[in-house]
Amino acid sequence: MRSRIESSPLYNSDLAPASAEKRHWGMYNFAALWISMSVNILTYMLAASLIQGGMNWKQAVATIFIGNVIVLAPMLLNSHPGAKYGIPFPVLARASFGVLGANVAAVLRALVACGWFGIQAWIGGEAISTLLATLLPSWKDFPYGAPVCFFIFWLINLAVVLKGIEYIRILQGISAPVLLCVGLLLLGWAYHSAGGFGPMLSVPSRFTSFPAFLKFLVPALNGTVGFWATVSLNIPDFTRFARNQREQVIGQALALPTTMTLYAFVGIVVTSATVVIYGTAIWDPVQLLSRFHSPVAVVISLVAIVLATLNVNIGANVVSPANDFSNLWPQGISFRAGGVITCFMGVAMMPWKLLANYRTFILGWLGGYAAVLGPVAGIMICDYFVVRRRVLHVEDLYLRGGLYEYSRGFNWRAVIALALGAGTALAGLASPSIHALYDYSWFVGFAVSFVSYYFFMRTQNQAATNAEPASVASH
Repeated sequence: MRSRIESSPLYNSDLAPASAEKRHWGMYNFAALWISMSVNILTYMLAASLIQGGMNWKQAVATIFIGNVIVLAPMLLNSHPGAKYGIPFPVLARASFGVLGANVAAVLRALVACGWFGIQAWIGGEAISTLLATLLPSWKDFPYGAPVCFFIFWLINLAVVLKGIEYIRILQGISAPVLLCVGLLLLGWAYHSAGGFGPMLSVPSRFTSFPAFLKFLVPALNGTVGFWATVSLNIPDFTRFARNQREQVIGQALALPTTMTLYAFVGIVVTSATVVIYGTAIWDPVQLLSRFHSPVAVVISLVAIVLATLNVNIGANVVSPANDFSNLWPQGISFRAGGVITCFMGVAMMPWKLLANYRTFILGWLGGYAAVLGPVAGIMICDYFVVRRRVLHVEDLYLRGGLYEYSRGFNWRAVIALALGAGTALAGLASPSIHALYDYSWFVGFAVSFVSYYFFMRTQNQAATNAEPASVASH
């Protein structure tokens, strides 16, 4: 099989099925993957934004936990074909969208990753600017400090991509422990400054009625699910290296909800403490660190954040879009070239606007892209588990004119189902009376696209079956 597909324009070594010798990831590896990806500044900020939005600590912790249990379901479902066939996300998408239509799903996923890349780069640049202000107080008076430091951190990311992902391997093992230590430092400071856990956890919810709470809970829960909606699609990029299904399922199920909830708890408690200490919720840990009186603590913490953010950004926000852009033109765009494209697109996404406040972060960014990625997940899961009953012909995923050619490489039924799902979810922005559709954007998009794709594919199969006797009779 390999010799035949290697000459195909749809093939390159980065998109090839993982060989047996590469499938050595066990339960520990998948647990470690989620621990390293969950313990990051954005997890802290997601949780902290719920406090800034008006929740108390119990409501925020419950929202984070429930959201991550929900997103675990599509995560594990999309993990299955990766572990079974050793194929990455853009190749898996060819089964449902067509060998060329898969680029629609892949580019949508890649653009979201570019946005996350830009957000992480902005956080890293912000940390560098705060670090310089600590060491050189006059830096605070420089009006372009944040953009300059963003550009510096962006260049560091670009240099790592050009050097190759292996260049950052030495940092892989320390990013999660480092950020965990920063979180514990903030927790210790909050405990001491607020006068113990009692005052920290006594900050009440600002919602005076259940309807008012529900109005914020729904988009918050949708945003929590949307937080990992990206990786729930491209998880085959990792599970293709799994030893077996059992180990990847257990490793992910144990690590994702627990690690996200525990590290989010740190962000929730510390942010609650800032309400007690400063009278307002500070959801950005870098801004909070800038208020510390100990320069040594600030410098150590910010250096740790810069290194860990660099590692998380490369691992979580470059690997997948690099594969996705490579899928656009396998013979012309290498993994490294795809990574460079990601870096430039990250700037174009204007991350400083996405992080302007908790509303643009949860309601705008997370809710907005969830409306698009939810439908992609619905189509791929329906296709693999319902339409194809978990049977794929791997060779045809890399060939023109095969089973997944559809109409000149595009399965327009999938494209239309995607448009219906995303359109229904985004229609909630058009009128306050149907805004709930947008509040539930991931769920609405997933359900509409799942059902419509199944209906379109079933109708096609029935039409083909009915046409078969007539075709035979004509001969």
